[in-house]
Amino acid sequence: MSNPRNPEEFKIQAVNQVIEKKLPVADVAARLGVSTHSLYAWVKRYSKPQEERQQGDDQQAELRRLRAELKRVTEERDIFKKGRRVLCQGVRLKYAFIKQQAADYSVRRLCLTLKIHPSGYYAWLSEPQSARAKDDQRLLGLIKHSWLESGGVYGYRKIHDDLREIGEACGRHRVARLMRIEGLRSQTGYRRRPGKYGGKPAVASPNLLKRQFDVVEPNTVWVTDITYIRTYEGWLYLAVVLDLFSRQVVGWSMKPQMTSDLANDALLMAVWRRKPKQEVMVHSDQGSQYSSSDWRSFLKANNLVASMSRRGNCHDNAVAESFFQLLKRERIKRKIYITREDARGDVFDYIEMFYNAKRRHGFNNQLSPVKFEKRYAASLESV
Repeated sequence: MSNPRNPEEFKIQAVNQVIEKKLPVADVAARLGVSTHSLYAWVKRYSKPQEERQQGDDQQAELRRLRAELKRVTEERDIFKKGRRVLCQGVRLKYAFIKQQAADYSVRRLCLTLKIHPSGYYAWLSEPQSARAKDDQRLLGLIKHSWLESGGVYGYRKIHDDLREIGEACGRHRVARLMRIEGLRSQTGYRRRPGKYGGKPAVASPNLLKRQFDVVEPNTVWVTDITYIRTYEGWLYLAVVLDLFSRQVVGWSMKPQMTSDLANDALLMAVWRRKPKQEVMVHSDQGSQYSSSDWRSFLKANNLVASMSRRGNCHDNAVAESFFQLLKRERIKRKIYITREDARGDVFDYIEMFYNAKRRHGFNNQLSPVKFEKRYAASLESV
């Protein structure tokens, strides 16, 4: 499972509770479920002016870049010195050199320096079960080498010509098959191919939840959705992730545009805060934010399983809809927000300082989501 970064907007709003509202650090840390050490570090960082903080970040980023560049140049120089005898040799000799030097340098750095595709090297390194499979892997290494040298623009016809030129007796269809299996394609330009766009999402996950909103333990099923908040500056979009076990908001994100990052950052916060050990179902509607490749890649990398409501059926995600109704009834419709930042701070106050930590919930036997989960954890310890 990947280890996502700490969400910055969560830390900024936490610091605002200490600096602007003059709340004790220990009290804020306890309500948010973070350590006082972390909160003090956040206060130290985000109490500085934005320009000063940005300047420090830029300097650190530039220092890291220069160190990485120095390491890259040094490694390439050393690799060239050691491998000067194989630079003009065949690809198989380069593979053997990479295997010999893999203990001192990363395989990717060796491959980039010698202009070898890493997957071609690993294909050469593996031992196929049959002679045909072994020859396919050998041929695939040559195909990838030719494809890489072309800058990723050659199709199977041109690569077949390259192979024939170096003396490889193979059929064009065999080259096409190996490239198709490996996902190697020719560059076809930037024009969009004719077809139908819009309508149903290209990737729609099945409705695994099926309105089974009662779960018996935390981090089993999360639901997520997006709503909008009106301000005089324009719309502020809010994405939330709730744990069905306690109805706690475990992740959220607020942005001025409804992009895929809005949904991804809310889910990132949920993973950061909960750190689930087992597989978690994440239920959403069929919006474009939840069918994007970034969303599906994040789910796969963090052991999360996608579930989607049926198209046009809001009742399949009733818990998230219910929370938004509660938020708007109890807070948003009672306020007038001049700026998006005003709305952001007020929504943070409602979610983290009131709803999660203190608001009694009928589903939780009139306990707040945080207290309900603490009681559950205590019952497990007593068993």
